[in-house]
Amino acid sequence: MPAACTGVAALGARLRTVLVRLSLVRALYVPVRLPLVRAAYVPVRPPLVRAPYVPLPPPRNAPRTEPAPLSHTPPPPLPRPKPAAPSIDCARRAVSLTVPDMSPLSTTRAHRPAHIAMFSIPAHGHVNPSLEVIRELVARGHRVTYAIPPSFAEIVAATGAEPKFWNSTLPTDEDPALWGTQLLDAMDLFLDDAIQALPQLAAAYEGDEPDLVLHDTTAYPAQVLAHRWGVPAVQLAPHMVVWDGFQADMGEQMSVDMQGTERGRAYYERFRDWLDEQGMSEVTDPERIATEPASGLALIPRAMQPHADRADHARFTFVGACQGDRGHQGDWRRPDGLAADAKVLLVSLGSSYTNEPGFYRECIEAFGGLPGWHVVLQVGKHIEMSELGTIPDNFEVHHWVPQLAVLRQADAFITHAGMGGSQEGLANGVPMVCVPQAVDQFMNADILQGLGVARHVPKAEATADVLREAVLGLVNDPQVAAVSERIRREMAAEGGAKRAADLIEEKLPQG
Repeated sequence: MPAACTGVAALGARLRTVLVRLSLVRALYVPVRLPLVRAAYVPVRPPLVRAPYVPLPPPRNAPRTEPAPLSHTPPPPLPRPKPAAPSIDCARRAVSLTVPDMSPLSTTRAHRPAHIAMFSIPAHGHVNPSLEVIRELVARGHRVTYAIPPSFAEIVAATGAEPKFWNSTLPTDEDPALWGTQLLDAMDLFLDDAIQALPQLAAAYEGDEPDLVLHDTTAYPAQVLAHRWGVPAVQLAPHMVVWDGFQADMGEQMSVDMQGTERGRAYYERFRDWLDEQGMSEVTDPERIATEPASGLALIPRAMQPHADRADHARFTFVGACQGDRGHQGDWRRPDGLAADAKVLLVSLGSSYTNEPGFYRECIEAFGGLPGWHVVLQVGKHIEMSELGTIPDNFEVHHWVPQLAVLRQADAFITHAGMGGSQEGLANGVPMVCVPQAVDQFMNADILQGLGVARHVPKAEATADVLREAVLGLVNDPQVAAVSERIRREMAAEGGAKRAADLIEEKLPQG
């Protein structure tokens, strides 16, 4: 991934692990495999659906026409300038990239222009999911400001939003040890950051108060300011949300009583005192501020939400993946001379957990020279090509690829099952072999396998034979293809960034 997009990738993963265990629920991150959704990996085909999945009806204004069937032919490019195409460093073949202008989408605006303020923290896993929603709001004529530290100025400004800068005290990739080793270490850091950020943000918006506030789950000062200004607030959740019975479902894994220790009681007392000082004690509390907003949009597919039928639909609306065009990341094209019926496999462990030369060698052994297959292997920034051995002719190896562009033409995807990659695989109807590495990836892998579109292969079992059998089993299974296509269509009907913008505009003050 380009440097501009990887500066705090590991931070984002760490923040998600902490956020979800914060307050009453204490975890959207569960670092062990959950009995709730855990399904043992079986190399042969398991039963197709292992967990209930009830599709949400399409939005009221969704188009009546069915989406076009998934095609492995790349979509026609958008009109764009055609500068010289740079090459990605690779061991076998080069991928041609073009970088077009990202002009605002053309949308008919039904609401008066408003000032909408978005608040987040400096972590790609929390900022990136919101960007297409912000771009859509700007395209509709709204003035959008985005409160974010300066390190994110470039990607925020590219949406057309105006960055409003503040300085965060949260650790970065350069000093990860500062997060500490216990849950309370990180929770204290979040609270410290919120307390010191509030006066900065209040000063940044003095005389420029918005009509509506959008905020990430971790942006506690945003809810304080919205209450102070008397304007609506909408949470943009980039991950799963809690459901009725969450604690009971988690059992002993959720039984740690943070208020049962002296340090834990001090943390909650300090948090409550801060909320009370801001006049928020009647509005929320430390156990609900991140998980029970007044109103929220879940920026994930409903298919990726555990027990979606038990989520609080009066509070949260699932709008699905908000991926956008991603043309600014570049394009990928099938190599010249590749047979029209050849299948494409993408292998990627994302951007944070990529230092796995042994795993990549297993992939090379599994698919090297396999007739009818072309493999795109992304290895990340830590791997030297010499660590991989001989690269087969049917492989192209890169430090980074435009993942969404490859998936639009892929037949299978070996992934770490991060939330972003999981959504992208589902949105393109691509069956997945999930080899989770850390944090929420274990739960995501189980959910995908339960849907019948993936196989969960534990890292220790990811040998060449197992990987090859899993990929070929998925691709050759007509039931997997049918379920993948159904979920792809359902995700398209969820509406994404456009529906999110519609729902946000409904919250704008009238008059």
